[in-house]
Amino acid sequence: MTRRPFELVPTVDDLRYAQDHHGVPGRTAVVMTMGALHEGHATLIRAARKHVGGKGFVIATVFVNPLQFGESEDLDRYPRTLDADLKVAEQAGADAVFAPSVEEVYPGGAPQVRLSAGPMGERLEGAHRPGHFDGMLTVVAKLLHLTRPDVALFGQKDAQQLALIRRMVRDLNFGVEIVGVPTVREEDGLALSSRNRYLSPTERHTALTLSRALFAGRDRHAAQEALRARAREVPSTSARAEALSAIGESRAAADAHAVAKAAPGGPAAVRATARLMLDEAAHLDPPLVLDYLALVDPSDFTEVPDDYTGEAVLAVAARVGTTRLIDNIPLSFGAPEPVDSHGAAS
Repeated sequence: MTRRPFELVPTVDDLRYAQDHHGVPGRTAVVMTMGALHEGHATLIRAARKHVGGKGFVIATVFVNPLQFGESEDLDRYPRTLDADLKVAEQAGADAVFAPSVEEVYPGGAPQVRLSAGPMGERLEGAHRPGHFDGMLTVVAKLLHLTRPDVALFGQKDAQQLALIRRMVRDLNFGVEIVGVPTVREEDGLALSSRNRYLSPTERHTALTLSRALFAGRDRHAAQEALRARAREVPSTSARAEALSAIGESRAAADAHAVAKAAPGGPAAVRATARLMLDEAAHLDPPLVLDYLALVDPSDFTEVPDDYTGEAVLAVAARVGTTRLIDNIPLSFGAPEPVDSHGAAS
């Protein structure tokens, strides 16, 4: 199949022409970005192409939205690299890049009518960046109307943003499928971000604590799951203790019965493990200045209780020097082991 010509479309009229006059027979996908495209964005565009196939139409948007930057944030500093962005988008499989001006998106100035992110938008990122999610949802809603996609793809690195977009689409009956794409990381584990370029070598070393803390929490969760699985394999308390001790968990072996009955993965233990690494990084040079560490329900971004079962997100945000970074990983907490009428784990 011959690929249609790649286009830069700076206006809504250009976008309409591209969509209506190129004989697009398949589905349309959109990937929304603020530019400074990197491999994470390219991964989203490739996923979009896979979703709609060769006959579909893939649009990448490049727009630095002023509504989602606070007064003290880096709107003017945010990188603008349109020529390079066009190359990345084309190579990844986009058919068009919609790169409008602020005046094109907000004719007549900042909009008087805006979306509210509600209570979820006031937690975590919303608490540290008041109004950010209202501005984000407003521009996402506008871009969904303008691009008219069947499917829109967003990165899971911005987990709270993704959750809010899904909620908006459901609550306001947008006729579009929202797809989350896993976080892309650099070789050292740092989540890809346009802001990574601001980090000096020493700042980057400190910034790596974010992903390492998340991975440590995840590994602690996996170790606890392995302990519980091993404990379930043998019926007696003494045998459980021996089994736990054999895999190097002497502290857990001291109370194998309690370990077997505990909620798998232990949200409290996951939080504590990640927090320990982040606290240590506060003493590095330069230090890590923590905004938050949270283990939350992805449906509303409230903290999960210690007996929680289901899907969760372990999220972190911090500053290194003048650069603010976020990261997260998904976790899943299974149901506690059933207990028989004598109080023993079955």
